[in-house]
Amino acid sequence: MNVKELHVSAGGDAEFSEIGKALEAAKQYNGVKVVIHIAPGVYNERIVVSQNDISFVGADENTTKITYSDAAEDIMPEGEKRGTFRTPSVFIDADNFHACHISFLNEAGQGYEVGQALAVYADGDQLTFENCRFEGYQDTLFTAPLPKKENKPGGFKGPKEFAPRRHGRHLYKDCFISGNIDFIFGSATAYFENCEIFMRDRNDALSGYVTAPSTYEGEKYGYVFNHCSFTSDCPKESAYLGRPWRNFAKAVILNSEIGAHIKKEGWHDWNKKDAWDTIFFAEYKNFGEGAGEERAPFVKILTDSEAAEYTRENVIGF
Repeated sequence: MNVKELHVSAGGDAEFSEIGKALEAAKQYNGVKVVIHIAPGVYNERIVVSQNDISFVGADENTTKITYSDAAEDIMPEGEKRGTFRTPSVFIDADNFHACHISFLNEAGQGYEVGQALAVYADGDQLTFENCRFEGYQDTLFTAPLPKKENKPGGFKGPKEFAPRRHGRHLYKDCFISGNIDFIFGSATAYFENCEIFMRDRNDALSGYVTAPSTYEGEKYGYVFNHCSFTSDCPKESAYLGRPWRNFAKAVILNSEIGAHIKKEGWHDWNKKDAWDTIFFAEYKNFGEGAGEERAPFVKILTDSEAAEYTRENVIGF
Protein backbone atom coordinates (compact mmCIF):
# COMPACT_ATOMS: atom_id res chain seq x y z
CA MET A 1 0.00 0.00 0.00
CA ASN A 2 1.22 3.49 -0.82
CA VAL A 3 1.93 5.81 2.10
CA LYS A 4 1.18 9.53 2.43
CA GLU A 5 2.86 11.41 5.27
CA LEU A 6 1.41 14.53 6.88
CA HIS A 7 2.92 16.64 9.65
CA VAL A 8 1.29 18.48 12.55
CA SER A 9 2.88 20.89 15.00
CA ALA A 10 1.09 22.91 17.64
CA GLY A 11 3.88 25.45 17.29
CA GLY A 12 2.90 26.20 13.72
CA ASP A 13 6.11 25.01 12.09
CA ALA A 14 4.49 22.21 10.07
CA GLU A 15 1.87 22.07 7.32
CA PHE A 16 -0.90 21.69 9.95
CA SER A 17 -1.23 23.14 13.43
CA GLU A 18 -4.23 20.97 14.34
CA ILE A 19 -4.68 17.20 14.12
CA GLY A 20 -8.29 17.62 13.01
CA LYS A 21 -7.19 19.63 9.97
CA ALA A 22 -4.67 16.95 9.03
CA LEU A 23 -7.42 14.33 9.23
CA GLU A 24 -9.60 16.47 6.98
CA ALA A 25 -6.79 16.71 4.45
CA ALA A 26 -6.24 12.93 4.66
CA LYS A 27 -9.68 12.33 3.14
CA GLN A 28 -8.31 13.03 -0.32
CA TYR A 29 -6.01 10.02 0.12
CA ASN A 30 -8.71 7.49 0.87
CA GLY A 31 -7.41 4.02 0.01
CA VAL A 32 -3.85 5.08 0.87
CA LYS A 33 -2.17 4.57 4.23
CA VAL A 34 -1.83 8.00 5.84
CA VAL A 35 0.78 8.57 8.55
CA ILE A 36 0.25 11.74 10.58
CA HIS A 37 3.41 12.78 12.40
CA ILE A 38 2.54 14.80 15.50
CA ALA A 39 5.17 17.06 17.08
CA PRO A 40 5.38 17.58 20.85
CA GLY A 41 2.65 19.79 22.22
CA VAL A 42 -0.78 19.83 23.81
CA TYR A 43 -3.56 19.45 21.24
CA ASN A 44 -6.80 20.57 22.84
CA GLU A 45 -9.07 19.02 20.24
CA ARG A 46 -12.03 16.69 20.00
CA ILE A 47 -10.78 14.20 17.38
CA VAL A 48 -12.78 11.87 15.11
CA VAL A 49 -10.96 9.26 13.00
CA SER A 50 -13.39 7.82 10.45
CA GLN A 51 -10.98 6.76 7.71
CA ASN A 52 -9.24 3.38 7.56
CA ASP A 53 -5.46 3.01 7.54
CA ILE A 54 -4.62 6.11 9.58
CA SER A 55 -1.57 6.26 11.86
CA PHE A 56 -0.73 8.80 14.56
CA VAL A 57 3.01 8.92 15.23
CA GLY A 58 4.03 11.14 18.10
CA ALA A 59 7.49 12.26 19.11
CA ASP A 60 7.14 11.22 22.76
CA GLU A 61 4.07 10.09 24.67
CA ASN A 62 5.02 12.29 27.63
CA THR A 63 5.08 15.49 25.58
CA THR A 64 2.65 14.75 22.73
CA LYS A 65 -0.87 15.01 24.17
CA ILE A 66 -4.40 15.02 22.79
CA THR A 67 -6.85 16.20 25.41
CA TYR A 68 -10.42 17.36 25.91
CA SER A 69 -12.75 17.59 28.90
CA ASP A 70 -16.27 16.52 27.94
CA ALA A 71 -18.13 14.59 30.66
CA ALA A 72 -21.37 12.66 31.02
CA GLU A 73 -22.97 15.14 33.44
CA ASP A 74 -22.45 18.10 31.10
CA ILE A 75 -25.71 19.73 30.06
CA MET A 76 -26.05 19.91 26.28
CA PRO A 77 -27.58 22.96 24.50
CA GLU A 78 -30.92 21.14 24.18
CA GLY A 79 -30.99 20.68 27.97
CA GLU A 80 -30.17 16.97 28.30
CA LYS A 81 -27.06 15.42 29.78
CA ARG A 82 -24.25 14.56 27.42
CA GLY A 83 -24.04 10.91 28.53
CA THR A 84 -21.09 8.55 28.46
CA PHE A 85 -20.69 7.92 24.75
CA ARG A 86 -20.59 11.55 23.63
CA THR A 87 -17.58 12.34 25.84
CA PRO A 88 -14.47 10.91 24.10
CA SER A 89 -11.53 13.18 23.43
CA VAL A 90 -10.65 10.83 20.56
CA PHE A 91 -13.27 8.76 18.72
CA ILE A 92 -11.83 6.09 16.43
CA ASP A 93 -14.45 4.71 14.06
CA ALA A 94 -12.23 2.95 11.53
CA ASP A 95 -10.12 -0.14 10.88
CA ASN A 96 -6.34 -0.53 10.82
CA PHE A 97 -5.68 2.50 13.02
CA HIS A 98 -2.25 2.68 14.61
CA ALA A 99 -0.93 5.06 17.27
CA CYS A 100 2.45 5.26 18.95
CA HIS A 101 4.07 7.72 21.36
CA ILE A 102 0.83 9.64 21.99
CA SER A 103 -1.03 10.54 25.18
CA PHE A 104 -4.82 10.49 25.07
CA LEU A 105 -6.46 12.35 27.95
CA ASN A 106 -9.84 13.35 29.28
CA GLU A 107 -9.27 15.95 31.97
CA ALA A 108 -12.89 16.50 33.05
CA GLY A 109 -12.14 15.14 36.52
CA GLN A 110 -13.30 12.50 38.97
CA GLY A 111 -16.39 10.52 38.06
CA TYR A 112 -18.19 11.34 41.32
CA GLU A 113 -18.01 15.00 40.26
CA VAL A 114 -18.54 14.94 36.48
CA GLY A 115 -19.65 11.41 35.58
CA GLN A 116 -18.07 9.20 32.94
CA ALA A 117 -15.45 10.83 30.72
CA LEU A 118 -13.77 8.87 27.92
CA ALA A 119 -10.26 9.60 26.72
CA VAL A 120 -10.68 7.18 23.79
CA TYR A 121 -13.66 5.48 22.15
CA ALA A 122 -12.02 2.77 20.02
CA ASP A 123 -14.40 1.16 17.52
CA GLY A 124 -12.77 -0.84 14.74
CA ASP A 125 -10.77 -3.91 13.83
CA GLN A 126 -7.00 -4.28 14.00
CA LEU A 127 -6.45 -1.21 16.15
CA THR A 128 -2.94 -0.97 17.55
CA PHE A 129 -1.58 1.30 20.28
CA GLU A 130 2.10 1.16 21.20
CA ASN A 131 3.86 3.28 23.82
CA CYS A 132 0.70 5.31 24.36
CA ARG A 133 -0.84 6.78 27.49
CA PHE A 134 -4.55 6.81 28.28
CA GLU A 135 -5.41 9.09 31.19
CA GLY A 136 -8.77 9.67 32.82
CA TYR A 137 -10.87 8.66 35.80
CA GLN A 138 -14.18 6.89 35.14
CA ASP A 139 -14.46 5.05 31.79
CA THR A 140 -11.09 6.13 30.39
CA LEU A 141 -10.88 3.61 27.53
CA PHE A 142 -13.93 2.20 25.75
CA THR A 143 -13.08 -0.83 23.63
CA ALA A 144 -16.16 -0.91 21.41
CA PRO A 145 -18.55 -2.22 20.23
CA LEU A 146 -21.38 -1.35 22.53
CA PRO A 147 -23.35 -4.17 24.11
CA LYS A 148 -26.20 -5.31 21.88
CA LYS A 149 -28.84 -3.64 24.06
CA GLU A 150 -28.83 -0.86 26.61
CA ASN A 151 -30.16 -1.46 30.11
CA LYS A 152 -32.38 1.60 29.92
CA PRO A 153 -33.64 3.64 26.94
CA GLY A 154 -31.17 6.29 25.84
CA GLY A 155 -28.29 4.71 27.71
CA PHE A 156 -26.16 4.47 24.58
CA LYS A 157 -26.92 7.92 23.21
CA GLY A 158 -24.05 8.84 20.95
CA PRO A 159 -22.50 8.28 17.52
CA LYS A 160 -22.98 4.48 17.39
CA GLU A 161 -26.25 4.11 19.30
CA PHE A 162 -28.14 2.68 16.32
CA ALA A 163 -25.20 1.42 14.24
CA PRO A 164 -24.71 -2.29 13.56
CA ARG A 165 -22.47 -3.82 16.21
CA ARG A 166 -19.15 -4.95 14.74
CA HIS A 167 -16.67 -7.01 16.71
CA GLY A 168 -13.14 -5.59 16.82
CA ARG A 169 -9.66 -6.75 17.81
CA HIS A 170 -7.29 -4.37 19.57
CA LEU A 171 -3.65 -4.48 20.68
CA TYR A 172 -2.27 -2.32 23.50
CA LYS A 173 1.50 -2.78 23.81
CA ASP A 174 3.81 -1.01 26.25
CA CYS A 175 1.02 1.40 27.19
CA PHE A 176 0.04 3.22 30.38
CA ILE A 177 -3.68 3.25 31.18
CA SER A 178 -5.09 5.07 34.22
CA GLY A 179 -8.47 5.59 35.85
CA ASN A 180 -10.59 4.16 38.63
CA ILE A 181 -14.19 3.13 37.88
CA ASP A 182 -14.50 0.62 35.00
CA PHE A 183 -11.69 2.41 33.24
CA ILE A 184 -11.17 -0.29 30.62
CA PHE A 185 -14.56 -1.43 29.36
CA GLY A 186 -16.43 -2.72 26.32
CA SER A 187 -17.04 -5.68 24.03
CA ALA A 188 -13.90 -5.89 21.88
CA THR A 189 -11.31 -8.63 22.03
CA ALA A 190 -8.30 -6.76 23.37
CA TYR A 191 -4.76 -7.93 24.14
CA PHE A 192 -2.73 -5.89 26.63
CA GLU A 193 0.97 -6.69 26.51
CA ASN A 194 3.55 -5.26 28.91
CA CYS A 195 1.23 -2.42 29.97
CA GLU A 196 1.02 -0.51 33.24
CA ILE A 197 -2.57 -0.35 34.46
CA PHE A 198 -2.73 2.40 37.08
CA MET A 199 -5.71 2.90 39.39
CA ARG A 200 -6.12 6.49 40.55
CA ASP A 201 -7.28 7.24 44.07
CA ARG A 202 -10.85 8.55 44.31
CA ASN A 203 -10.85 9.27 48.04
CA ASP A 204 -13.40 6.58 48.80
CA ALA A 205 -13.43 3.27 50.64
CA LEU A 206 -13.91 1.59 47.26
CA SER A 207 -11.25 2.75 44.84
CA GLY A 208 -12.78 1.12 41.79
CA TYR A 209 -12.74 -1.61 39.15
CA VAL A 210 -10.02 -1.92 36.54
CA THR A 211 -12.15 -3.60 33.87
CA ALA A 212 -15.80 -3.95 32.93
CA PRO A 213 -15.92 -6.25 29.89
CA SER A 214 -19.11 -6.88 27.95
CA THR A 215 -17.85 -9.68 25.73
CA TYR A 216 -20.51 -11.00 23.38
CA GLU A 217 -21.90 -14.47 23.83
CA GLY A 218 -20.00 -16.85 21.57
CA GLU A 219 -16.74 -14.86 21.44
CA LYS A 220 -13.82 -17.03 22.55
CA TYR A 221 -11.77 -14.17 24.01
CA GLY A 222 -12.47 -10.86 25.73
CA TYR A 223 -9.66 -9.05 27.55
CA VAL A 224 -6.25 -10.65 27.95
CA PHE A 225 -3.48 -9.02 30.00
CA ASN A 226 -0.06 -10.62 29.71
CA HIS A 227 3.10 -9.43 31.48
CA CYS A 228 1.37 -6.30 32.76
CA SER A 229 1.67 -4.44 36.05
CA PHE A 230 -1.39 -3.31 38.00
CA THR A 231 -0.26 -0.32 40.05
CA SER A 232 -2.02 2.33 42.10
CA ASP A 233 -1.90 5.20 44.57
CA CYS A 234 -5.01 3.79 46.30
CA PRO A 235 -5.31 2.26 49.78
CA LYS A 236 -4.52 -1.39 50.29
CA GLU A 237 -7.26 -3.89 49.38
CA SER A 238 -9.66 -1.24 48.10
CA ALA A 239 -10.21 -2.26 44.46
CA TYR A 240 -11.16 -5.05 42.09
CA LEU A 241 -9.60 -6.29 38.87
CA GLY A 242 -12.96 -6.26 37.14
CA ARG A 243 -16.68 -6.83 37.05
CA PRO A 244 -19.02 -7.97 34.26
CA TRP A 245 -20.75 -5.09 32.51
CA ARG A 246 -22.77 -7.80 30.79
CA ASN A 247 -23.14 -11.56 31.20
CA PHE A 248 -20.60 -13.57 29.17
CA ALA A 249 -17.85 -11.09 30.09
CA LYS A 250 -14.32 -12.47 29.72
CA ALA A 251 -11.02 -11.24 31.19
CA VAL A 252 -7.81 -13.17 31.77
CA ILE A 253 -4.67 -11.90 33.52
CA LEU A 254 -1.42 -13.83 33.14
CA ASN A 255 2.17 -13.44 34.35
CA SER A 256 1.40 -10.00 35.77
CA GLU A 257 2.25 -8.06 38.90
CA ILE A 258 -0.82 -7.24 40.98
CA GLY A 259 -0.49 -4.37 43.44
CA ALA A 260 -1.64 -4.26 47.05
CA HIS A 261 -4.70 -2.17 46.15
CA ILE A 262 -6.48 -5.27 44.81
CA LYS A 263 -8.74 -7.13 47.23
CA LYS A 264 -8.06 -10.76 48.05
CA GLU A 265 -11.17 -11.90 46.18
CA GLY A 266 -9.83 -10.07 43.12
CA TRP A 267 -13.03 -9.74 41.11
CA HIS A 268 -16.64 -8.64 41.62
CA ASP A 269 -19.83 -10.08 40.11
CA TRP A 270 -21.65 -6.68 39.99
CA ASN A 271 -24.19 -8.28 42.34
CA LYS A 272 -25.37 -10.50 39.49
CA LYS A 273 -25.26 -14.04 40.79
CA ASP A 274 -26.84 -15.18 37.52
CA ALA A 275 -23.66 -14.04 35.74
CA TRP A 276 -21.60 -16.73 37.44
CA ASP A 277 -22.67 -19.32 34.88
CA THR A 278 -21.53 -17.26 31.89
CA ILE A 279 -18.62 -15.01 32.87
CA PHE A 280 -15.00 -16.10 32.57
CA PHE A 281 -12.55 -14.30 34.85
CA ALA A 282 -9.25 -16.14 35.13
CA GLU A 283 -5.65 -15.73 36.29
CA TYR A 284 -2.35 -17.49 35.82
CA LYS A 285 0.98 -17.10 37.61
CA ASN A 286 0.38 -13.55 38.76
CA PHE A 287 2.51 -12.19 41.58
CA GLY A 288 2.73 -9.24 43.96
CA GLU A 289 0.84 -8.24 47.09
CA GLY A 290 -2.54 -8.27 45.35
CA ALA A 291 -2.12 -11.71 43.79
CA GLY A 292 -3.05 -14.97 45.46
CA GLU A 293 -5.29 -18.00 45.57
CA GLU A 294 -8.06 -16.50 47.74
CA ARG A 295 -10.13 -15.36 44.79
CA ALA A 296 -13.93 -15.19 44.51
CA PRO A 297 -15.50 -18.60 43.82
CA PHE A 298 -16.37 -17.72 40.20
CA VAL A 299 -12.70 -16.97 39.33
CA LYS A 300 -10.70 -19.68 37.54
CA ILE A 301 -7.01 -20.34 38.10
CA LEU A 302 -5.66 -21.61 34.79
CA THR A 303 -3.48 -24.67 34.37
CA ASP A 304 -0.29 -24.51 32.32
CA SER A 305 -1.97 -26.03 29.29
CA GLU A 306 -4.98 -23.71 29.56
CA ALA A 307 -2.77 -20.64 29.90
CA ALA A 308 -0.72 -21.64 26.86
CA GLU A 309 -3.58 -20.80 24.51
CA TYR A 310 -3.60 -17.10 25.48
CA THR A 311 -0.93 -16.00 23.04
CA ARG A 312 -1.32 -12.79 21.10
CA GLU A 313 -1.50 -14.78 17.87
CA ASN A 314 -4.36 -16.93 19.16
CA VAL A 315 -6.31 -14.08 20.74
CA ILE A 316 -6.18 -11.33 18.11
CA GLY A 317 -4.22 -12.84 15.21
CA PHE A 318 -1.81 -9.94 14.63
